[in-house]
Amino acid sequence: MTAPLLHTPLFDTHRALGARMVPYAGWEMPVQYPAGILAEHRAVREDVGIFDVSHMGEFEVTGPDRNALVNRVTTNDVSALAPGQVQYSCFLNEQGGIIDDCTVYRFEDKVMLVVNAANIEKDWAYLVDQKQGANVRLRNISADVGLLALQGPRAEPLLQTATETRLGEIRYYHFAIGKVAGAGCFISRTGYTGEDGFELYCRAQDVPAIWNALTGPGKAQPVGLGARDTLRLEVGYALYGNDIDDTTTPLEAGLGWITKLDKGAPFPGETALKVQKIAGVSRRLVGFRMIGKAIPRHDMPVYLNDLVVDHVRSGTMSPSLGYAIGTTYLPSAHSAVGTRFQIDVRGERCEAEVVARPFYRKGSVKR
Repeated sequence: MTAPLLHTPLFDTHRALGARMVPYAGWEMPVQYPAGILAEHRAVREDVGIFDVSHMGEFEVTGPDRNALVNRVTTNDVSALAPGQVQYSCFLNEQGGIIDDCTVYRFEDKVMLVVNAANIEKDWAYLVDQKQGANVRLRNISADVGLLALQGPRAEPLLQTATETRLGEIRYYHFAIGKVAGAGCFISRTGYTGEDGFELYCRAQDVPAIWNALTGPGKAQPVGLGARDTLRLEVGYALYGNDIDDTTTPLEAGLGWITKLDKGAPFPGETALKVQKIAGVSRRLVGFRMIGKAIPRHDMPVYLNDLVVDHVRSGTMSPSLGYAIGTTYLPSAHSAVGTRFQIDVRGERCEAEVVARPFYRKGSVKR
């Protein structure tokens, strides 16, 4: 028997706004609102949009060994973080495959891990299994936490109308503890769009009040999963289950920068990655643009010299660039910018060309 789909605290709000709701990672989520994906995409690139991402998972780690444990189960170096900083990282299996990507929040007295909605149960089991006697307390707080993402060039001035926290003092990949619309929040200068903005972590019951304070005439435009995908792909951010999964390694996926092989805290998959690094990766995740009008979609076969070498990992028509883009894995020897290959688009072999990522470089994100 299929489990019923879960709902965020804004489910009724999305329906009242006329959103088209779809199943996603066990949740019923808005894919777009009546304005449409293109308008929502442009709102984030040019003005400000707001996303309900309360389906994401959050784990809290407390206790004397909290930092050491998280450093031992993730690829990045948690010891490099000061309280108030955020870090992109991932969990690996022993073969070096990516169990999930995540963000790590370091507080004075705890660490919070934010994981993908589809992987909450898997990631929680992994974390508990890796505890191995560490003096920590683990809590899966996913059901208690709400999350909104306010993104776009006008995100800071809009959010400043609803908080006394000095947003200009929060640097990229840093966060502050404050209030928004009177509700307690972790205000994080992070996002998944390439634009400036904030992710607001709060109690689940406070999500509607914050949403209402930031939406309406002259404020943020609601944005669904459709535009979230086009925005993140344009700036080259990976999507778990598409660009990365448990069969791909961070070295193959271009995530060597979050993989610290000599940090002094061995993690699962480290040995396999060291071997792979010495030998050299046999394939690489590349970005491509289509030559012509065909639009690539996830799972379409990718041909190189008449051989299927992979499938399209992510693909879309880029609203900002005006041409179709995507990602796939190609043999390393054929992964250079300018390499031509073919994609089977509904039975027709269509030409594609490797290009540099990110595809879109004009975002307002303040690094």
